[in-house]
Amino acid sequence: MRSIHSVGRKVLLALVILSVAAMVLTGCKGGKYKDGTYQGEAQGNNGPVKVTVTVSGGKITKVTVDEHEETPQISDAAIQQVPESIVKKQTWEVDTVAGATYTSNAIKEAVRKALEGAAK
Repeated sequence: MRSIHSVGRKVLLALVILSVAAMVLTGCKGGKYKDGTYQGEAQGNNGPVKVTVTVSGGKITKVTVDEHEETPQISDAAIQQVPESIVKKQTWEVDTVAGATYTSNAIKEAVRKALEGAAK
């Protein structure tokens, strides 16, 4: 029968190994992106959608839609909500806005392209 100390040491060792692995995989610095300002572009419903992504402290701090030819009122919710979701979730892989799927997907794809230059 194993002693409680032997099991405890194995659990502690496993936790230490997992912690080190997590730090290595995520990077020890503040986030997974290099600080800077990055631009991306993707095809929307009516034309290109251009975005600017700002990274500070290794994290996405701002996403702006700079240019688009999308239909006003239909695209407005996506232009507001998708960038906010990207900043909040720290990924371009966020939900689309119902009724503005093409615009949502164009924003997400443009941000994905912009972040290619920011990857550590």
